[in-house]
Amino acid sequence: MTGLESGVSTAENYRRFGVAVAEKSPQYGVLAEAVASDAEILGLLESLPSEKRQPNLLFAAARYLLGRPADPETLRDLVRERAAELASVLLARRTQTNEAGRCATLLPALARLPEPLALLEVGASAGLNLLPDLYSYDFAGHHVTGTEPEAPTLRCRPIGPVPLPGRVPSVAWRAGLDTSPLDATEDEHANWLECLLWPGETERRDRLRAALRVAARHRPVVHRGDLLDDLGRIAASAPSEATLVVYHSAVLAYVPESVRREFATAVRELGAVWLSNEAAGVIGPAEVSAGPENSFVLARDGHETLATTDSHGTWIRWRS
Repeated sequence: MTGLESGVSTAENYRRFGVAVAEKSPQYGVLAEAVASDAEILGLLESLPSEKRQPNLLFAAARYLLGRPADPETLRDLVRERAAELASVLLARRTQTNEAGRCATLLPALARLPEPLALLEVGASAGLNLLPDLYSYDFAGHHVTGTEPEAPTLRCRPIGPVPLPGRVPSVAWRAGLDTSPLDATEDEHANWLECLLWPGETERRDRLRAALRVAARHRPVVHRGDLLDDLGRIAASAPSEATLVVYHSAVLAYVPESVRREFATAVRELGAVWLSNEAAGVIGPAEVSAGPENSFVLARDGHETLATTDSHGTWIRWRS
């Protein structure tokens, strides 16, 4: 994952991140380059565990404390004047980007499965991606109407022979699993999710706020727990007549490869359909390219590549 590559220095991780995001977020591109050249900021980061040094987490934590996105000068001042406070936020928080737009790239895969579905999302955060049947969709003019009239319409550009459904799938049961669940009804939790957005992403901000309102009304259950220790316990509550689907987006990149292997075994032992939406090389062979920077590979059961997708759900390129 860009910005969190093992075997690469903190400075180089920030340089690579800056290059990768420069087009989508020029402000964070400049900020990442500034961090890579600042000994004081790097010193603070290197005093933390490696998983707490990533750019998205630092920039979100700075925004959380400042009340606005940081620039190089305000970030330097923050590190100089409030280093302990910033470190405390970095240690306590995680990148829990709950991008509802990813439902648009999951929908074609979900719609091909026998109904009804039992959805179990790992790394569910506030549960926004547990609601794919509630949202409506616009695939470049192909419209799919969800079951919640007030839910946002998620827009996604299909590339290639994407099997676009005519309707949303029927969902009989849904549950999430997260080490630190967020509550869509809590303003402080919603604020943290908004801090994780990049400067200028007004469309994502509006989508996040709308999805949080939907989640606050429907209250998807997100259990606190570990993806290995608690997966089986939660899955046992799914109705036997439903197709159990275990899925996740941008989750397994944050755990060691040994845990990924154990998780794969655990999912297969459940007999569930497994959909992973992760950066290239996280699941399956590393040589499978996700395409453009910051895009994902959508795979089934750990070996069948279905599509490459935009990390925020704005496009999907079908591969089979």
